[in-house]
Amino acid sequence: MSDRLHSDLILPVGSAGKLSSGWWGMMATVATEASLFGYLIFSYLYLGSQTELHWPPEGLPKAGIGALNTCVLLSSSVFVWLCERLVRRRRIRWAVASMAFAIVLGLAFVGIQMKEWHDHPYDIATHQYGSLYFTITGFHVVHVLVGLVVLSALLTWTALGYFDEKRCAALRIGGLYWHFVDVVWLFIFMTLYITPFLF
Repeated sequence: MSDRLHSDLILPVGSAGKLSSGWWGMMATVATEASLFGYLIFSYLYLGSQTELHWPPEGLPKAGIGALNTCVLLSSSVFVWLCERLVRRRRIRWAVASMAFAIVLGLAFVGIQMKEWHDHPYDIATHQYGSLYFTITGFHVVHVLVGLVVLSALLTWTALGYFDEKRCAALRIGGLYWHFVDVVWLFIFMTLYITPFLF
């Protein structure tokens, strides 16, 4: 009787079904946010094709700094992915180090982006290009900052031993958001830094 009572008190591992409700909720969030960035990028490309002014007004963009930031953000995504794998293998210290390094890379991305903003001779109200550039990159930086808060919470929970090989759905869901932020940046990089060289 006591064994049966004990088994009734044990919390279930994960949720019913193959994918948790949190995963589906994150997928819905990703779809919504992807639509937002899709509209912004479409607006940029449409207005750029309609204007008779130089696009961008200051000349071709500095693709080098954009490429550097792309490498930084993609590298952070690798370390977030690695953290979950290390937790599944019960290598918690390495998992904590991996997530911490991902956060440092995310902060470096924000710092480089802010430096680039400061170096431009225009702001969000100067012209159409400036408005779209700062809106697109600004929205993305906000998403990166939200992602850093999520990663910081996951880092804390990993360090406290909340996750193991059976209970790590939060790592996967939080990682999914971060990977989405990285993929969005690839589209932004191609749009803002590469397409001006093609047209």
